[in-house]
Amino acid sequence: MLTIGYIGNGKSANRYHLPFSLSRSNIKVKTIYSRNPEKSDWEKIEGIHYTGNIADILEDDDIQLVVICTHTNSHYEFAKLALDHGKNVLVEKPFMPTSEEAAAIFAYAKEKGLLVQCYQNRRYDSDFLTTQKVIESGKLGDLLEVEIAIDYYRPEIPLAIDSFTKDTSYLYGIGSHTIDQVLSYFGKPDRIHYDVRQLLGPGRMNDYFDLDFHYQNLKVSIKSSFFRLKERPSFVAYGKKGMFVKQTRDRQEEHLKLFHMPNNSDFGVDLPEHYGVLTYMDDEGVYHEEKVVSEKGDYARVYDDLYNAIVNGAEKVTKDEETLLQMEIIETGIEGMV
Repeated sequence: MLTIGYIGNGKSANRYHLPFSLSRSNIKVKTIYSRNPEKSDWEKIEGIHYTGNIADILEDDDIQLVVICTHTNSHYEFAKLALDHGKNVLVEKPFMPTSEEAAAIFAYAKEKGLLVQCYQNRRYDSDFLTTQKVIESGKLGDLLEVEIAIDYYRPEIPLAIDSFTKDTSYLYGIGSHTIDQVLSYFGKPDRIHYDVRQLLGPGRMNDYFDLDFHYQNLKVSIKSSFFRLKERPSFVAYGKKGMFVKQTRDRQEEHLKLFHMPNNSDFGVDLPEHYGVLTYMDDEGVYHEEKVVSEKGDYARVYDDLYNAIVNGAEKVTKDEETLLQMEIIETGIEGMV
């Protein structure tokens, strides 16, 4: 059994963590700390101890893993505090305010013989897993280009922010999803081209980015905007023999917002209208166009990975160097913005 304590009891913990950790029979959520546990917008879960005393987590020998679901500015402080008390740590993304703090916390965890990891749940998005399946089928031939997009039409968000800060920048928040997808599957690029904008002008929020990761003959692009009335496909992959288009994103977040939880068999599952389309020429020169049944996304797989690392001694799936490189890429992208 892996026993967990959470620091933070807001949307992050209740929407993106607890539904998944609680879905595993080999994981126990024992305690949740927040500064004002009686003022939460979220209903208390039976069997979990809610507390305003962080010592209930730090000084509990049963708790092996502390999950930090607070504002990014407090991530370093809480991660170090948990490590000080001999706890392994999972930290929501963005991982740390700076790459220097990320490097320092990884070094401290290594010194203490403990695990620290970023919560990169988007590795287990259905659209990402399905695109991997298509690439690995070989039907696209040699891969030439991949485009990944997360778009919104939410102009009210950048319009309401009248100054630039790193932690409210779009690259810092959304880029931490897609940059990790690129690094986890394709590895470290040879070079990166950055196009990071403030569409409302200098002194305003970063509300758009387009990054190109170059690998020899392959280019992988990540794109996001707050001003896309109609979303671009979530994934498009081009090869020498064909292409694959996955128009719609993973549905886990959609279902979570509707309080349709992982204990439902159809949680996060694509319907046929969500399936991607694979178009290719086979080795005989015959044209094919077919729908590809989507892989099932499952953010609980992050907790499976942690169970294997902490309880069984397996290697971490999300590597320190991947998280450090992600932080450095984000910092480079917003360099000079005011």
